[in-house]
Amino acid sequence: MSKARWHILREGDRLTVARRVPVRWDLAVQTTLPDAGRLRIAQQVRQDMWRALQDLRGFAPVVQVTRVDGVLQVKAGGAVAGAVAREKLEAEISEVLNCPKRRARWLRHAQHKRVAA
Repeated sequence: MSKARWHILREGDRLTVARRVPVRWDLAVQTTLPDAGRLRIAQQVRQDMWRALQDLRGFAPVVQVTRVDGVLQVKAGGAVAGAVAREKLEAEISEVLNCPKRRARWLRHAQHKRVAA
């Protein structure tokens, strides 16, 4: 089985990690984090979101991290094939984004070896 490929799109202060391009946002949740390595944050959020929603068929995750005024605005969600309970899925993504243990881990990981992304 071949390794899944993820697209990394850089546009100024915005970095997007997506399963498919063009990026499509059928559902999305946002949060703010302290400034850290955008790519590392995006990859950690994507990984945790993917684990939480791994049984959702046709899900193409997207995580967008934008540096604004010294903080990171994180948008997580993506495209879903077929009819889904959008509010329920957004609640699950929100749980991932707002979990204090995950947030602390993401920041530790992103600040351990800060990359310029």
